[in-house]
Amino acid sequence: MTISSSLSAGVAGLNANATRLATISDNIANSATFGYKRATADFESLVIGGLSGSGSYSAGGVRAATHRMIDENGPLISTSNPMDIAVSGRGMLPVTNEAYLQYPGDDRPMLVTTTGSFRTDKDGVLKTETGLVLLGWPADADGNVGTYPRDTATALEPVTVQVNQQSGDPTTRMNLGVNLPATDTEFGATGDDLPLSIEYFGNLGTSESLDMTFIPALPAVAGDPPTNTWTMEVRDSASGGSLIGEYTLTFDDSRANGGTLASVSAVTGGAYDPADGTVDLAVAGGPLELTIGRIGDPRGLTQLSDSFAPVSITKDGSPVGNLTSVEIDVNGYVTATYDTGFTRTIYQVPLVDVPNPNGMISYSNQTYQVSPQSGSFFLWDAGDGPTGEVIGFTREGSTTDVAGELTNLIQTQRAYSSNAKVIQTVDEMLQETTNIKR
Repeated sequence: MTISSSLSAGVAGLNANATRLATISDNIANSATFGYKRATADFESLVIGGLSGSGSYSAGGVRAATHRMIDENGPLISTSNPMDIAVSGRGMLPVTNEAYLQYPGDDRPMLVTTTGSFRTDKDGVLKTETGLVLLGWPADADGNVGTYPRDTATALEPVTVQVNQQSGDPTTRMNLGVNLPATDTEFGATGDDLPLSIEYFGNLGTSESLDMTFIPALPAVAGDPPTNTWTMEVRDSASGGSLIGEYTLTFDDSRANGGTLASVSAVTGGAYDPADGTVDLAVAGGPLELTIGRIGDPRGLTQLSDSFAPVSITKDGSPVGNLTSVEIDVNGYVTATYDTGFTRTIYQVPLVDVPNPNGMISYSNQTYQVSPQSGSFFLWDAGDGPTGEVIGFTREGSTTDVAGELTNLIQTQRAYSSNAKVIQTVDEMLQETTNIKR
């Protein structure tokens, strides 16, 4: 009966607007919640007997379909915590619940979120106050992140930082920029050796030194031109001062390349590589690459004027230091900084992306999980592919527009009252129909 369908349509209208009211109230309640994604209720009509010209009409009513707009981005808000993380653009941070930390990677469920305030717990695990643990790929001792599968979360580990840890960085490379006096290779020069000691750091953070001696070669006969030739001896303090390299250096005296290396020959020790200008020294802790300069390169060893001067000596490595801070960069690399100035990458946090973010399953604490409707996930390096950047010292604000929600609230209230009026009218009409029999 048509009048009965009117009553059903009115009830459906009440239910639909009640659903919309629920989404509005949820949005307003979470207007100050970091990372909250607003919910919407879309109305869809129900049609019964939609044949045109039939002479009668049955009201089908309306139904509400709710959605969470996960692909919307909220405003970025600056904070003072370096591990307050937000994603600028597409992509989400991989996290898990602390209750699943004891599970192996294959069995540990992965959730995602767009922002979080992470701090270390008593075990050094980075997690939020609600128990969300940040996941990432571990780096090796040299700070290099290996190659991991991108379509599975099995290689992701809880990001763990030992706040009281100490770390050192052994020296593996050294650049030697030294000027040798050209006058010391002339006839009548004293022929004194020129010593030079350079500190480096061993595998255990100990301070060691390369002790170098530059020995000039003198002309044998008065009136002979300068030899422009030196012998460089290298000794390692960690090996008891034993000789680990001896090289014959000859310098150019032409107008075009005067003072630069003309040739290098190894007497003992690693061979000279003219392409890179390096020699490999076998110090006690392992190989050390010493750059002395390419042939004709003025930035390495030179022989000019009458002064002995270490112009530029640089090296990698550092002594043992205490951890002072942990930060994350735009590419998702978590970097530990020590009080000696040494920094090292300890993890890389990838960004999770799916074809349909709005199809993911929503959970509490602004977390989501991949579903068949969202499509399979892929782990991107932050800033690559479709994903945005990872921003530290930042939280993502709520996507709720309070003014817009209040407007929707007024509209929903009026629509609800109108549907209630329809039901009231249908009730009065049914009462009139009942009174016909009296």
